[in-house]
Amino acid sequence: MNIVDQKFIEKLAISNSAKIVLVVLDGLGGLTSEKTGKTELETANTKNMDELAKISQCGFSYPIAPGITPGSGPAHLALFGYDPIKYEIGRGILGAVGIGFEIKQSDIASRANFCTVDEQEIITDRRAGRISTEKCKELCQLLESNIKVKNFEIFVRPEKEHRASVIFRKENAGGNLSDSDPQKEGLQSKEIKALDSNSEITAIAVNEFLAQAKNILKEFKPSNMMLLRGFSKYPDLPQMQDVYKVKSAAIATYPMYKGLAKLVGMEILQTGDTIRDEIKTLKENLSNFEFFYFHIKKTDSSGEDGNFDAKVAVLEDFDRCLPDILNLNPDVLVLTGDHSTPSRLKAHSWHPVPILLSSKYVISDGVSRWTERECYKGGLGHLNALNIMPLALAHSLKLKKYGA
Repeated sequence: MNIVDQKFIEKLAISNSAKIVLVVLDGLGGLTSEKTGKTELETANTKNMDELAKISQCGFSYPIAPGITPGSGPAHLALFGYDPIKYEIGRGILGAVGIGFEIKQSDIASRANFCTVDEQEIITDRRAGRISTEKCKELCQLLESNIKVKNFEIFVRPEKEHRASVIFRKENAGGNLSDSDPQKEGLQSKEIKALDSNSEITAIAVNEFLAQAKNILKEFKPSNMMLLRGFSKYPDLPQMQDVYKVKSAAIATYPMYKGLAKLVGMEILQTGDTIRDEIKTLKENLSNFEFFYFHIKKTDSSGEDGNFDAKVAVLEDFDRCLPDILNLNPDVLVLTGDHSTPSRLKAHSWHPVPILLSSKYVISDGVSRWTERECYKGGLGHLNALNIMPLALAHSLKLKKYGA
């Protein structure tokens, strides 16, 4: 299927009051259990999603391309219709913007994980047992108060659980750096290296920061080390209002996803931590926006933890809540994920992601359950994720005819 760029869509986009709700079950796709031969979606009791699938169109999407395992940032950009290869954004800036940090043009933001290391400094848990957000706040304050690096101003701010943002501020310093996070356990953290000459002074400063952090954190097991990745500066992105002619809002509980939504021009709505809280926020704001990005995180974190049953439970919890979204009568409802996170792999994967598109203009395709195997039969086929936004706009009558 052809992929059209935003400049083309911008010429066709028209404004109307129709409501689009894009529900992103983070890390949605799974793999079959070695015990039962069923995926998490196949195992879950999801009668409401299954009934909706019967009157919708279903299929699969590739966040980037077949065989490519995406990070959350590029995968979400694709869902919003932004070419993730053209717009490469580091994880650091997403988290920093998401927590409301006032970023300056000279700032270099990085994503931080508190982690656990053993006596040989081998990483045994990249997420430090998912320490509480309160503990994360304490450790961030401790680091920011005690670490001093010559010529750099440094901010250490909590995100959620084990995640934090570290921002390095110095005029004209480059931010093209490698990561210290090896992205898997059983290895030591890596030395930060400059990837261009303008970033050499920053690499020295970041390595000095990490050395001091290691010394401070050594007594705080399981959070006795910090890993950094995704160094980045503030990007210049087209805004959704300009491209799609929609007033858009984000309902998300984790800072990184709020950050990404803010970068593309969405208003960030304050909400609680549960799916029911998010639905309440959607209901309260339905009349104020035409496009809603509705994010659910725990499908992904359960997959990353290798907890098959927990991922099933999140899917079932969302299914119980789905009627409350349907009762709001959105003109277009899209259910999908940003990427697959199979519990078997305990990580993001390259597998395509199930998608369901519901509108009064859809032709149902005979899919009987919203599962991976059923989606293979669906009428949407296998899409590039960049095609999801144009489809949602078309089904809400927000795209005019192309050509005579």
